[in-house]
Amino acid sequence: MSPTSAPTSPPVTEPATTLGRLSVVIPVLEAARHLPRCLTALRVASPGEVILADGGSTDGTAHIAEQEGVRLVQAPRGRGSQLAAGARAAQGDWLLFLHADTRLGPRWPGAAARFIAETGEAWRAGWFRLGFDEDSRAAARVARLANWRSRRLGLPYGDQGLLMPRTFYRALGGYNLYPLMEDVDLVRRIGRARLQELQATAWTSAQRYRRDGWVARPARNLSLLSLYFLGVPPDLLARLYR
Repeated sequence: MSPTSAPTSPPVTEPATTLGRLSVVIPVLEAARHLPRCLTALRVASPGEVILADGGSTDGTAHIAEQEGVRLVQAPRGRGSQLAAGARAAQGDWLLFLHADTRLGPRWPGAAARFIAETGEAWRAGWFRLGFDEDSRAAARVARLANWRSRRLGLPYGDQGLLMPRTFYRALGGYNLYPLMEDVDLVRRIGRARLQELQATAWTSAQRYRRDGWVARPARNLSLLSLYFLGVPPDLLARLYR
């Protein structure tokens, strides 16, 4: 199995850690297919709360939230709007922003707890290494490039998670209500020097890469990122993305 392929039944290599000060915020839209795996991985750490910011799902996402005992808040559709709404509803001292099709690996509770203990009240944010739920050379290559981008350029994407003190999030002004590039916008305001790699993996669905191609999709993402840096508005980028 390649180092970027998610194990089907990973052994728990870190003891379960209680992260009672942590609020996990997950934007959801028709997320019923992936959400149970995402929530199962979170459950081992007993976070203070899990908030699903729903942009209008009709596929059973709300039923899953009720079954799992997590909070569901309604928000205008759009990842930036949903993340901002979830953060406003959060009560924890620490915020973890996560995508619904991402499952954190078994080392995440210990990695998050260490980062929180070491950071204290300092203004820093942590991100997880990216991996895909596919055992292929193409998946490994894209994950390596994404992790290089995160380390060298300070540009982790939303599917790698983002852990930060609530006070820092508020000082930054929070997520802008962008339909696309909301993650890049926030990490640029954080700054590379205040971003830290966490020693755990975020296993993310490869569904979109399998559909669009392991070369074509990264190329399209890079094109959109370049246009964003050139000043193209996120609303227009979202239309191009779709």
